[in-house]
Amino acid sequence: MTSKALDPALHGLRRSRLAQAMQGGIAVIPTAPERIRNRDTHYPYRFDSHFYYLTGFPEPEAVLVLVAGAQAKSLLFCREKNPERETWDGFRFGPKGAQERFGFDESYPIAELDAKLTELLGDQPALYYPIGADAAWDARAMGWLNAVRANARAGIGAPERVHDVRALIDEMRLVKDAHEIGVMRQAASISAGAHRRAMRAARPGCFEYELEAELLHEFRRHGAEFPAYWPIVAGGANACVLHYVANDAALRAGDLVLIDAGCELAGYASDITRTFPVSERFTTAQREVYEIVLAAQAAAIEKIRVGNAWNEPHDAAVRVLARGMLDLKLVRGSLDEVLEKETYKRFYMHRTGHWLGLDVHDAGDYKRAGKWRSFAPGMLLTVEPGLYIRAADDVPEALRDIGVRIEDDVLVTEAGCEVITYETPKSIADLEALKTEA
Repeated sequence: MTSKALDPALHGLRRSRLAQAMQGGIAVIPTAPERIRNRDTHYPYRFDSHFYYLTGFPEPEAVLVLVAGAQAKSLLFCREKNPERETWDGFRFGPKGAQERFGFDESYPIAELDAKLTELLGDQPALYYPIGADAAWDARAMGWLNAVRANARAGIGAPERVHDVRALIDEMRLVKDAHEIGVMRQAASISAGAHRRAMRAARPGCFEYELEAELLHEFRRHGAEFPAYWPIVAGGANACVLHYVANDAALRAGDLVLIDAGCELAGYASDITRTFPVSERFTTAQREVYEIVLAAQAAAIEKIRVGNAWNEPHDAAVRVLARGMLDLKLVRGSLDEVLEKETYKRFYMHRTGHWLGLDVHDAGDYKRAGKWRSFAPGMLLTVEPGLYIRAADDVPEALRDIGVRIEDDVLVTEAGCEVITYETPKSIADLEALKTEA
């Protein structure tokens, strides 16, 4: 069911596009380092998204070097084969295997990176690397440049310009290709199944972490490597905490439970939130709040069209939410006053979505030259309005500690948009029917 087939030609095409955008120079893109969890135990390894987008290479201690211009080529520096370490830690491609399998023009042991870059950077116009991402890499880059400058008397020039390569890669990653969209559809389907499983398992007296376990089981059962982020399973008042991850409270009859969870498949994230009753039915107050959030999401999705600006879905959602807050007597004044003074932010304090892809909050600017970016086919974003009504003396008692968020993943298409997480129940009727079946 999963889509993990490696296509060296696809990654090679991406590298060619980056080289063309550079218009000369050398790009150096390292992958992520391994991280220690405690003492000598590592966290599960996860590659750098920019590096993986351009290479498909999954191992740590690896660097892509891209030479742009007339003599364009791609070089990979990686760990050497080591039978002893492979006995302990698993298979390594090694430089030769990596070159053959992943389609690089050249490959070298990682230990040769500094010497080779000093050679390659001679007489190049520019160096591209992730400036400021890591102090050690900043110092290393200055070391390469200084080493080239030391050869000035031999007539070898050092790059005069240094650029942040992430700006170019961000633009490339913002519009997904057919392969990426296919993987993200599969991730969405797996995550939808996990949400349905957790909904069926929810019952009064069970703990939030039991639903978390159902989610993780379903992710892994279908081949997803990781959760895209740690699941939020928030019952009752916990749903009013935006990034709640303790997941250790018991679920109570009559409460809602908010689940924000998605899997990572072949590096790509899904991101879904649903809010549903622990018991079989929404209360009247819960239903009123839920219907407002659902209407806000529908208004936002309606604005996702080619040529519309990024902020239009958010503005549409906020208008519906603010109107709902007035109806519920959570805020006072006219609709225009609530919007102008932003008094709605007491109960809705975040944006309505974000880009989605290899990262949960994916690459790509939201504004360019001071203007909100326009939607284009292939962009993929979340739409996630909510209402978070913390208990307070001025809040109607029936509404206290109700937290609702509804989130879907939406693909911009030529014809409008497509909700790729459609398999996850969302209407009140569907949610209550599923709970009744369970």
